[in-house]
Formats: sequence, C-alpha cells, structure tokens
Amino acid sequence: MLAADTRATLGSMVTSERVTKVFQVDDHLAVAGAGLVGDILGLVKVLRAEARLYRAKVGREMSVKALATLLSNILHEGRGYAYFAWFLVGGYDSKPALYSIDAAGGLTEERYVAAGSGMEFALAVLEENFSEGMGLDDAVKLAARALKAAIKRDVFTGGKITLVTITEDGYREMKGEEVEALLQ
Repeated sequence: MLAADTRATLGSMVTSERVTKVFQVDDHLAVAGAGLVGDILGLVKVLRAEARLYRAKVGREMSVKALATLLSNILHEGRGYAYFAWFLVGGYDSKPALYSIDAAGGLTEERYVAAGSGMEFALAVLEENFSEGMGLDDAVKLAARALKAAIKRDVFTGGKITLVTITEDGYREMKGEEVEALLQ
C-alpha cells in the first residue's frame, strides 16, 4: 500500500492542499513521490509510458522490481541534472513489494518506509507498530496513523490523506469518507 498527504509547499508557504502524490502506473503498480512536483509528474508520465510499452512488447505487466529498477536507472543517469524527487514504488506481483528510490537512483527494498518532510514522525509510528505478516486492514490503519502524526507535527505535511491499496485484485484508492473513518 502507499499513502501520502496532499499539501504542497514552497519554502514556508503552502501553495496547495490538493496535490496528488500517489500515482497509478499500471493495474498493479503505483508510485508515490516527495520533492518537486514538476519532476515527479514528468517521471510519472515516463513510467506510465514505459509500463504500456513493456506490456505491448512482452505481453504481460511489468514487475514491481522492474519498475523500481527502471526508475532507479533514470534517476541515476540524471545525476548531472538532478531530479529533486524521492520515490516509493509499490505494487503486487505474486506478493506485495515496496521499494524506495532516492534522487540519485539509490534503490532499496523495504517492508515499510516514509519519505518527505514529515518522514521522521511517520517512521516513528511505523517502527513502533509494524509487524511482519500484518493484514491489509491493519496496514491501512497504521499508514493512516503514521500520516496523521506527520500532519500533526510537521508544518510542511498537511491537507488530506490519500490511501492506496494494491493487491492481487489491483489498484484501489480509498474514498475520502473511508479515510476519515480510519482517523476517528
């Protein structure tokens, strides 16, 4: 699963409370981005196009690891003209998978991860409460709690919370009222 807030800032100014930070790439692939909106949006377009091309050439969907590796390679090649973005790639092949890719293309597989200005607060909640084998419902609740902590303590994190699940059934973004019920 992937989760994000919807606030965008420029220095100490809030520029928007309605920014999308989680993007569907394919039926079972998604990315979340922290950093410059233009860099994130541009790379998401490339990733979507590459996923479609892969499906057309190979006849099946790109794996989560393949998408993460592609993004890592793109970011690494751009080191002379850096992209200012940190990405989380999540999805479902035969099991859930999650990768973190930094702006220089560093790629790590993770069980849980947070990125962005409020990551310290979110990670504190995740580290304290994550357990191997936790079910999807518990993972969704934990992600909501982690983001709620970041929103409460970090002035650059805010707006609403986006929660996305990616299972064998595909990509699903939770409705606003579902997220609100989790935060009660």
